[in-house]
Amino acid sequence: MRIAILLFLAIILFNGFTPHKQPQKQEKTPQKNIIFILSDDHRYDFMGFMGKVPFLETPNMDRMAAEGAHIQNAFVSTSLCSPSRASILTGQYAHHHGIIDNQSLVPDTAVFFPQYLQKAGYETAFIGKWHMGEHHNSARPGFDFWASFRGQGQYYNPLINVNGEEVQFKDSAYVTDVLTDYALDFLQKRNQQKPFFLYLSHKAVHAEFLPAPRHRDRYAAVPPSYPKTMFPPGHERSTVDSTEYNYADVPNWVKTQRYSWHGVDYMYHGQIPFDDFYRRYCETLLGVDESIGKVLAYLEANKLLDNSIIFYMGDNGFSFGEHGLIDKRQAYEESMRVPLLVMGENMIAPNSKITEVIQNIDIAPTILELAGAPIPATMDGASFASILLGKPTAWKDTIYYEYFWERAFPQTPTVHAVRTDRYKYIRYHGIWDINELYDLQADPEEMNNLIRSEAHTEVAKQLNQALFQWLEKTNGEFMPLKIDQGKRFDYKYRGTY
Repeated sequence: MRIAILLFLAIILFNGFTPHKQPQKQEKTPQKNIIFILSDDHRYDFMGFMGKVPFLETPNMDRMAAEGAHIQNAFVSTSLCSPSRASILTGQYAHHHGIIDNQSLVPDTAVFFPQYLQKAGYETAFIGKWHMGEHHNSARPGFDFWASFRGQGQYYNPLINVNGEEVQFKDSAYVTDVLTDYALDFLQKRNQQKPFFLYLSHKAVHAEFLPAPRHRDRYAAVPPSYPKTMFPPGHERSTVDSTEYNYADVPNWVKTQRYSWHGVDYMYHGQIPFDDFYRRYCETLLGVDESIGKVLAYLEANKLLDNSIIFYMGDNGFSFGEHGLIDKRQAYEESMRVPLLVMGENMIAPNSKITEVIQNIDIAPTILELAGAPIPATMDGASFASILLGKPTAWKDTIYYEYFWERAFPQTPTVHAVRTDRYKYIRYHGIWDINELYDLQADPEEMNNLIRSEAHTEVAKQLNQALFQWLEKTNGEFMPLKIDQGKRFDYKYRGTY
């Protein structure tokens, strides 16, 4: 027996076996810091590196595209401030979350994705334009730090609600700079033992455009470029003929809107010429680009870039003369398409060109996955985190769009649209007018409506069917109606403002 025990111990020592060896602890991967920067009315192609506007300078957006990913096909599900912002925060379509226009109050049932981030251990901050429900400007669920304003706010000397206390700025304080300073202050004073989520939501570049004093008249002497569809064939300023621009099949509501609040022939009732309007937009955008640069500089100086992911996005696009229109709301490319840049050192490959179609409803689930938080089944969007990280992913090639007629701006009808990687079908509701079908590969400027083309009858039929299948699947077959908000609306009004 004694010999057996000695033999056993010898074997143990020979093999280096430790009977009670403790398992090694695996270090937990730190949660990513996440920053989401949102601008207002920034169309997808007005960034320096896009080359659309030769004189436009956006070095910090250019940097994000060069060092991170440019989502080349990013879209909103509704091209209007409040519905789009609600879709970003809830991951839902407008007919699902119920905020269908700029007057809709936030339903009590709404849950915003930062609420899930808080449960996952994040310290969260919202800074800037909220614009969902005009009844107050105080803090909303999901945010530990709050600095915001009522409605659209104002470019100069804004009134900011900071954690429940209103602060009135003076001395020509510029709103983009004020919001950026609050963002940097949050980053500096945050709890450094927790990951953070910062939502920096700019007023700029919402009309009527007012640039920072340092940028005023930067582009005063530069001529803007006009789209081919700005003037119809036969117009004295037109550069196309009827074989290139099929103006006969442009819907009548588009033609009549030319001479209106949102039309190039009487824009804002003649308050500003188109060329000045175009230049001021570009000048106002410079402040947003500088804001991005300041945030990146802070992250870099404090060695936070390695563990941070930064998003930059527009809440909707903006028309500058296409089909004779300005503003948004319609389902044309320049209205529903937005800039989307994502940057994260050691996470996202530099100079990535992502061609998959991404929508605003996909932002919430993506950020939740990147944060390691569960994605609720109530969200209509899907996470594209794996696409950002360069992993093979099965992804959609079709997106859906909706816009509901507004009493305040009755020129644009209710719109539903479906867009694939090749075709776009636009259907109008409540008006006696023509629908639209475009082959985006052959006709990216949407100059030739194919809805009457016999060769495309089956395409239009299939897309119309897909549209209604989507509405049925997402419970969007019922038209949401909201009580009229504001003193200018009552039972006497016919629908004008």
